[in-house]
Amino acid sequence: MYAVTLDGPGGPEVLKWREVDDPPAPGPDEVVIDVVATAVNRADLLQRQGLYAPPPGASDIIGLECSGRIAAVGADVDGWRTGDEVCALLSGGGYATKVVVPAGQVLPVPSGVDLVTAGGLPEVTSTVYSTVFQRAAIADGETFLVHGGASGIGTFAIQAVRALRPKALIATTAGSPGKLERCRELGADVTVSYRDEDFVARVKEATGGRGADVVLDNMGAKYLARNVDVLAPDGRLVVIGMQGGIRAELNLATLLTKRGAVHAVSLRHRPAEQKAAIAAGVRAEVWPAIEAGAIRPVIDRVLPLREAAEAHRVVESLGHVGKVLLAV
Repeated sequence: MYAVTLDGPGGPEVLKWREVDDPPAPGPDEVVIDVVATAVNRADLLQRQGLYAPPPGASDIIGLECSGRIAAVGADVDGWRTGDEVCALLSGGGYATKVVVPAGQVLPVPSGVDLVTAGGLPEVTSTVYSTVFQRAAIADGETFLVHGGASGIGTFAIQAVRALRPKALIATTAGSPGKLERCRELGADVTVSYRDEDFVARVKEATGGRGADVVLDNMGAKYLARNVDVLAPDGRLVVIGMQGGIRAELNLATLLTKRGAVHAVSLRHRPAEQKAAIAAGVRAEVWPAIEAGAIRPVIDRVLPLREAAEAHRVVESLGHVGKVLLAV
């Protein structure tokens, strides 16, 4: 098979398209997928830089999701056959023409979504579902704040909360007028420029001083204090990224007064059984909204897989809206 490999940690230029050994035969509970498309995620950039190692036993090839056709099934796999068009949540290996994945992490391609576009669904749907709807348990009518609303996670989270919690007040941050407008088109009620506005003040103004019940944060340390400030009573902050650093002080007095909760959630390092449960929930609760057109994948561009270096440059430049895909 062919894959995008690393010459060592570094910039996008270390990504190289090469012929590599085929993956092993699937285990009893695994399937092999002939990859049609994958997507670039922030974790991919960190792994390329040597800052985010794959879990033990996972492929060292970058790539946390894919779409394609099943090429082989393990002896104990039920419900999947060779030739089925699917997408899958991976622990690694997506930047390749073949990948082995536990069958529990495989999803059918939603009706109305083409096979290439489906390559950008598993990671974002699983992340948003497991954090906003499972861990934070957002209720209809609550206020939701997502940072980076024009990102793959942000564009999906806005739509998912609007579709599944239609009475929610949705606020988001983004870095340009064009991105803020796109967020409003997707369903955001309050849009805040993180370059020249205070999201704490804007969200509290929009909620009569109450704040946000659920915050989904990709920044980490840089936003920690302000995210705690913006929390409503009994609010839940879920941190899924560290783009703004890994260390910050936490004012426990503020958190205690609000009865607030701070969750730090990683999807990649969860055990397979947890990922399978998340995938089952996504299929049951999120897939129907996608198939009904209430949630539409936002794709910025599709590049050839062999041009992964250019795709990484696009994502690092923050010039995209939604997902950047790589097609075989």
